[in-house]
Amino acid sequence: MRKILVVNPKGGCGKTTIATNLASYYALWGVNTALADYDPQQSSLEWLQSRPSGYEPIRGIRGRERVSYPAGVERVLIDSPARTDRRAFTALAREADVILVPILPSPIDIRAAAHFIGELLLSGRSRNKRIGVLGNRVREQTLIYAKLEKFLKSIKVPVVTYLRDSQNYIRAAEYGIGIFEMAPYLVETDLEQWRPLINWVEQKK
Repeated sequence: MRKILVVNPKGGCGKTTIATNLASYYALWGVNTALADYDPQQSSLEWLQSRPSGYEPIRGIRGRERVSYPAGVERVLIDSPARTDRRAFTALAREADVILVPILPSPIDIRAAAHFIGELLLSGRSRNKRIGVLGNRVREQTLIYAKLEKFLKSIKVPVVTYLRDSQNYIRAAEYGIGIFEMAPYLVETDLEQWRPLINWVEQKK
């Protein structure tokens, strides 16, 4: 079982989008997948409830302090809450194999991410964990994209990928599916951006 924690203490950075799309990718390829939703809004579980019956199943788990995952589960996507306190984050990080930190291209998000990643690296809670960051909802050829790129290159954490600001994610969320399950000609660019993310997550230590 591999557990992938998607975390950022600032809300609205796309944690649910990352978690649900990764879950749909694994399910599409026949991997026994669970989606654990720790956010009070339960957005991941609402996405799962709207998932059409004809698509590959994903097990939904209402996150709480202690969770027992069903036997046979191979991948667990953990959608963490915003404003995660230190004790709660420590518990989630302890059980994760991989930690993904999505960051939006805005000055507020970049500053918040700088503080969070700095604390994460210094605290020891990330010891023996694979940590990666990704730029989310980016628009290339903008000044703020350049600032985000410069910031991500300055930190001592792998930059896994950049995901563009695309309506495909909104459409997928509406229907309870992932972009991997949409018509390929609609999401060709998005799939190219996801490929390095999936490859990185699946790398061994």
